[in-house]
Amino acid sequence: MSADTSATGMASESLVGDAFRQFANDVPLMMWRSDTEGRAVHHNESWLRFTGRSADDEAGHGWRRNIHPDDAPAFLALVAEAFTLRESFTAEFRLRRHDGAYRWLLDTARPIEHDGHFAGYLGTCFDITDRKNAEAHAEAALVEKETLLAEVYHRVRNNLQVMVSLIGLYGRAAPPACRGSFEALGQRVRAIALVQQHLHEAPHIASIDLRDYLHRLASGLGQLRRAGRIGVTIDGTGTTLVEPRTANALGMIVAEVVAECLDTTADSVACAITIRIDAAAGAPVRLSIASRNGAGGSAAGAVPNLGPRLIAAYAAQAEIAVRGPVGPDEPLELQLPEVLTRIVPD
Repeated sequence: MSADTSATGMASESLVGDAFRQFANDVPLMMWRSDTEGRAVHHNESWLRFTGRSADDEAGHGWRRNIHPDDAPAFLALVAEAFTLRESFTAEFRLRRHDGAYRWLLDTARPIEHDGHFAGYLGTCFDITDRKNAEAHAEAALVEKETLLAEVYHRVRNNLQVMVSLIGLYGRAAPPACRGSFEALGQRVRAIALVQQHLHEAPHIASIDLRDYLHRLASGLGQLRRAGRIGVTIDGTGTTLVEPRTANALGMIVAEVVAECLDTTADSVACAITIRIDAAAGAPVRLSIASRNGAGGSAAGAVPNLGPRLIAAYAAQAEIAVRGPVGPDEPLELQLPEVLTRIVPD
């Protein structure tokens, strides 16, 4: 060790009282103290055991030699700015341990004063390597999950497209009296694909914004069949976050209401569907769906009316309470399970 380094170490220790040194050494975490110029004047025993270096080695700016090269520029710039502004700071960086391994530390420091005058900084460090590793593993798992979901969605979409093609082939080969049913089935499979698409495109798949999801889905359903002759509007107050199972069931119910409205009206007749969401804190989330079509006669009667049975089945899958037919005077009433929803404040 050079004479200059030894002198720095002795000068540093002279700035730290015996009482503080004893206190710092008794603290079961890494602690440091600096002078007004940002030079280290004390590292406690926990710090020295961690680095495996002496107090003289760490004095002044000596301790900086153990900072990971990738972290040093940003960390030292943050510290320099804090010293200039005399502000507290918190930073994360990697420091080399006595065994050569780099460990992540959370460094928290604040300026100290003596008799009203700035006297340097006092800081503590926690080893947060396990937390950082857990975060990295969680991030990797999320990427893997998103990749898997994308692959599953891709396969589901392809399979549904194959089903639509097969239904179309069988429909064209079927007797004329049966073709309406095949067409209705094909349209419902397309609606299923559209529901899956909007679930996949939701910003947060684990908790889906119901109002935004239904608005996007309704716009797509309005163009899926008889474009321009059906309008779906979302009304009411408030919204809620729902899990994918609930969102999927609601999407299929809305798609079925749209299909039923179109199946029971002539091609020249416009349909209007209004979905009202009532989401208030402390009360179950309720939806009402009203359907209205203009005059102009009904569609071909070859399509069976399976709407009520399908809606009941979709609702049962997600434990959604359902009541009433769908019409202008008596809308379909839905109540979502409370445990699976969360109100979003306006």
